[in-house]
Amino acid sequence: MKDRTFAFIKTDKKLVKLFFRDITVIKGLGNYVEINTLSHKKYIYYKSLKELIETLPDEFMRVHNSYIVNLTNIESFEDNQLVCQDQKIAVAKSYKDCLITALNTMML
Repeated sequence: MKDRTFAFIKTDKKLVKLFFRDITVIKGLGNYVEINTLSHKKYIYYKSLKELIETLPDEFMRVHNSYIVNLTNIESFEDNQLVCQDQKIAVAKSYKDCLITALNTMML
């Protein structure tokens, strides 16, 4: 199961299968997270960002105290802001260098 491409989350009293490639942004809400997908669906899941980032694949990166993004779904990055599906996300100074390094490995 090390190379799995999906995970199940418990939300609204049911288990929902989420493919990692479909996740765009994960927003921290205290002990909960809001998971946004390419199909514009939002799921509320009981887990902290700190716990979640440890279980996600390498294409996910924390860019702010309140946000994790899927690097494969970033549309643009300019002036300390990422754009993922028309959603602008501020990149914290402490995460910027790591993000730039990761994006440089994906450049042509």
